[in-house]
Amino acid sequence: MDIKMSAYRDESQTEDHIQKRVNKILETRLEADKDTLDALSDLSNFFTENTLQNRRNLRSEIEHRTVGISDNFLKAFRKVKDALDAVCDDLDNMAKSVQTMKTNMESSKALTHDLITQTNSLQTERERLQVDQQIAEAFLARFQLTVPEHQILYGATKDAQIVPEFFTVLNRVQSIHSDCRALMQCGYQTAALEIMEEMTLHQEGAFERLYRWTQNHCRNLDNNEIGSLVIEAMNRLQDRPVLFKYVIDEYAIVRRAVLVRLFIEALTEGGANGNPKPIEMHAHDPKRYIGDMFAWLHQAIPNEKENLSMLLKKCDKNARF
Repeated sequence: MDIKMSAYRDESQTEDHIQKRVNKILETRLEADKDTLDALSDLSNFFTENTLQNRRNLRSEIEHRTVGISDNFLKAFRKVKDALDAVCDDLDNMAKSVQTMKTNMESSKALTHDLITQTNSLQTERERLQVDQQIAEAFLARFQLTVPEHQILYGATKDAQIVPEFFTVLNRVQSIHSDCRALMQCGYQTAALEIMEEMTLHQEGAFERLYRWTQNHCRNLDNNEIGSLVIEAMNRLQDRPVLFKYVIDEYAIVRRAVLVRLFIEALTEGGANGNPKPIEMHAHDPKRYIGDMFAWLHQAIPNEKENLSMLLKKCDKNARF
């Protein structure tokens, strides 16, 4: 009895369920259900005839079409996947390239840092060397002769004449020689001694050249012309008494020879065009003869004294008299 009641209730519930579904379908407004309309539209494409065979095959046909659609979707998705795989490969390659570039950049950065450090060090060294160069150039300019000064001091040729600039260079040589004492006091004894030795050689060479030039000039004083350079030369030669004495002796010998020649000419030839007459013409009158000779000497000696004073104009009094 219970079994029958249970079966009856199940059958009643099934009928109610079916009734509800039928009512739901009947109540559905298909014109407002877009999904259902789309499904029916697709169904009409292949379900053209409502036959028993078609109804039996409808499920399998739908499943077949579903499988086809899924297969097409899978093929399309496979292309998308392949494209995505290609993109991923490209991204991996790009990541590797970026990593390589990063590594290279880090390496370049390290090298650049070392290069910058080395460049800064070289710049500092360059600045230090420039300062050293400036100091060396200033030192050489102060304690060494330039090439033009050397040429002026020694002459471009063996027979070159003394020029006014010669005495300027000689002053500079003597000044450098004096400044070496201050250099020695600063602790540069070796350099100072070498420079002093070099300047001493320059001084000796300059005085030797000045002596030869002055001596040669004195030998050729036919008209007893004494220029400013000769006067300055005698002034400088005072620092070398031996050379100074040699020049004076040479000057005395030359002037003595000139005076002797002029005296003999006055005795034998007289003046130009016979005026005054030769002194020997009055040899028969000893008093006048001797008087004329003394008169000539009295006239010549002051000129010689004046010329000698001119020659020794810048010299000390001890050397002049």
